[in-house]
Amino acid sequence: MVGRKQWWALAVLVLPVLLISVDMTVLGFALPFLSEDLAPTGAEQLWIVDIYSFMLAGLLVLMGTLGDRIGRRKLLLMGAAAFGAASVLAAFSTSAFMLIIARALLGVGGATLMPSTLSLIRSIFTDPKQRRIAIAVWSAGFSSGMALGPVLGGWLLEHFWWGSVFLINVPVMLVLLLVGPFVLPEARDPKPGRFDPLSALLSLAAMLPVVYGIKLVAEHGFTVKAAISVLIGLGLGVVFVRRQHRLDEPMLDLKLFSNRAFSGSVVTNMLGVFAMVGLLFLVPQYLQLVLGLSPVVAALWMLPATVAGIVGALLAAWLAKRIRVSLLVSGGLLVAAVGFLALTQVSSGGGLAYVVVAFTLLGGGVALSETLTNDLVISAAPAERAGAASAISETGFELGGALGTAILGSVATAVYRSGLPEGTAESARDTLGGAVATAQQLDPAAGQALLESAREAFTQGMHVTAWAGVAVLVYTGVQAFVLLDRKKNSAVRS
Repeated sequence: MVGRKQWWALAVLVLPVLLISVDMTVLGFALPFLSEDLAPTGAEQLWIVDIYSFMLAGLLVLMGTLGDRIGRRKLLLMGAAAFGAASVLAAFSTSAFMLIIARALLGVGGATLMPSTLSLIRSIFTDPKQRRIAIAVWSAGFSSGMALGPVLGGWLLEHFWWGSVFLINVPVMLVLLLVGPFVLPEARDPKPGRFDPLSALLSLAAMLPVVYGIKLVAEHGFTVKAAISVLIGLGLGVVFVRRQHRLDEPMLDLKLFSNRAFSGSVVTNMLGVFAMVGLLFLVPQYLQLVLGLSPVVAALWMLPATVAGIVGALLAAWLAKRIRVSLLVSGGLLVAAVGFLALTQVSSGGGLAYVVVAFTLLGGGVALSETLTNDLVISAAPAERAGAASAISETGFELGGALGTAILGSVATAVYRSGLPEGTAESARDTLGGAVATAQQLDPAAGQALLESAREAFTQGMHVTAWAGVAVLVYTGVQAFVLLDRKKNSAVRS
């Protein structure tokens, strides 16, 4: 059993999760302001959004195994300092390129935070029931950050410049740095084995060409160069996997994937986040630039979804004692799919009620399922490999989010461009924010015509993305029901 100090430690570990979820939603609301000030192209805007997640995805496995070796608390505190410094750089960026670099550095810092939090929870809470409650609180912190981010960010955007949304990271990191050393225990693998620099290099080298290829598709469509880049990345990934099989002490323990609950949970998380984050890229722009809501008002309309997410996360631990985990995870994802279905009913002239209902179902369903799958991931791994297991889970999470933004965002952008009349200015064709800025420079009649066509095209792009989300979540729900069966999850539900 754990005491008061351990629960205080949990409160500290929730801080990085809170911060990362705040960043996820804040940036979406800041995009219209970024478009006006820094004038990014469509491709640059996608880079600004998802370079952070791609850097996380590329570095999480390395950072997770590094935490197992040098100490998870030490890595967490180092990452907090780096994350705070990169936040300052992002806040005072003077160009789209500079902001992309700052976001990349934020990803490096963030890669040290996420695996450390879950692995420390595994070390602190050894009782399965208490660990499930701790992970539920951890997940609820993620959902509450999604509520705090838009409201706080919206207020900042109405009173200060867009860079202020990054400065809110600094005080949170300072609290973590000041309090963490006193309440967090150090934990590491007592026999980590020899560190393999080549495996570390291969893990990153496999990710970056894939990222580059996806970005080429986003900017120029499917080309030979994009295909070659992706194939190079996949080839290096195969080399990395084969090396792990050959090593006596691999950087990534592939035996973890032989556990059906572990591998099924990782894939479920990745696909669920793929659908959700792809839409989070679009909805804040729809609320502000199509419906004309202010940032604060738009954020307040998203609060019910976040409350549903907190409730879903906290209910997960209680429901798992009474209902099969596979059924709960599958049910949560199918509820989220209904939310996506509701979004197909919005229009350029209205649809706020559909957005609120959709995001409420989405928030509650995804929070319920991911709380349980995270518990399965952590429970399936031995304590000494908790950092690596957490890193694999978070890699799937971040890769799913980044791919969701890149692929679904690119699909929405393609639909948006195809819906605009011939001869529309390139700046208006790149982004909806660019169309709004261009319309302001035209005479009233022409400007209004551009706005109407741009808003309609953007809404159609959101419809296509929502239908894709329905398909992905229905498939993921069925897959979870099949893979996360009762027998495999009996240890988790004890």
